[in-house]
Amino acid sequence: MLMVYPRMAPRPLRLSFRRPRLQLVFIILLIVVPISIIGIVNHGQKVSYFLRPLWDRSPEPFQKLPHYYAENVSMGQLCMLHGWSLRSEPRRVFDAIIFSNEVDILEIRWRELLPYITKFVILEANTTFTGIPKPLYFAKSRRRFAFAEEKIVHDVFPGRVLPYGSHEDPFELESDQRVAMNGLLRRAGISAGDVLIMSDTDEIPSPHTVKLLQWCDGVPPVLHLELKHYLYSFEFPVDYSSWRATVHIYSPWTRYRHSRQTDLILADSGWHCSFCFRTLQEFVFKMTAYSHADRVKRKDFLDYSRIQKIICRGDDLFDMLPEEYSFKELIKKMGSIPASASAVHLPASLVENAEKFKFLLPGGCNRAAE
Repeated sequence: MLMVYPRMAPRPLRLSFRRPRLQLVFIILLIVVPISIIGIVNHGQKVSYFLRPLWDRSPEPFQKLPHYYAENVSMGQLCMLHGWSLRSEPRRVFDAIIFSNEVDILEIRWRELLPYITKFVILEANTTFTGIPKPLYFAKSRRRFAFAEEKIVHDVFPGRVLPYGSHEDPFELESDQRVAMNGLLRRAGISAGDVLIMSDTDEIPSPHTVKLLQWCDGVPPVLHLELKHYLYSFEFPVDYSSWRATVHIYSPWTRYRHSRQTDLILADSGWHCSFCFRTLQEFVFKMTAYSHADRVKRKDFLDYSRIQKIICRGDDLFDMLPEEYSFKELIKKMGSIPASASAVHLPASLVENAEKFKFLLPGGCNRAAE
């Protein structure tokens, strides 16, 4: 008997893509992972700064005090507008800075403030914050400051020479020098009730700011100064983000610092000109000497021709992104700083000596090598 079996439907053809897919994933990982590692090693700081809004919070905002000033307005009226009262005589003012090599900016600062300062107190180290021996630039140039000689109190801080490859924190060496300033101020004759300006050499309070604080009663005992920030010269205005300069009504408990000390800040109180040097050699010195010397990631960062191009473009010497806490501000400040043609509302001593300091004015971006 012939048996008839039902015909089985042919199975559909199934192709397996599992192995090719695994191979593709493996190839992608083989390419992407090394590229990512190289990118993080070479641009890790950039990646970190770009993502800063995700991992860091902005500091608490300052309480900004309005700042009133106009020519030919009486000091009594200016004190009243700030909610203060006019003194019968001005306070003594001590201007205290720790000094590295900013000789040109120092001259502009001291000429600008000379009529209002009782003592210019300057502490100069014989090493950099990174532990490298350095010349005593102020001592070598002291004759240049003969116009202020009677007011100068100068001393040398014996820094520490660190061995090559040392991992000691440069901020510790900087802190040691700032602590030593307290003793020098006492030797300079400061006393309770005097005005003490704590700022770096390139953070210059305006004369009318200093005059206001020495003539008015009711000034807060500690007050930060909001300074207009410039980079490389007064041709490249950045913003008003500079806040570390402070003014204190001195007391026995006052200590010299360069950090946040109060929530109060006086608006538009002067100028901060970062990396405002005459020569390319001075730029290289600062880049390798100050507390952020770790930002020099490659040897070519110190190449004179590279530095010169960056100065004239208003770019960043360390190829870094802006230090901002929101993506909006970060993106707004990315790229070159727009050059300004304005030389208005700058230190009078700079404009009066424009030929001598033309490298700090609009159009003067080209620097000598040494």
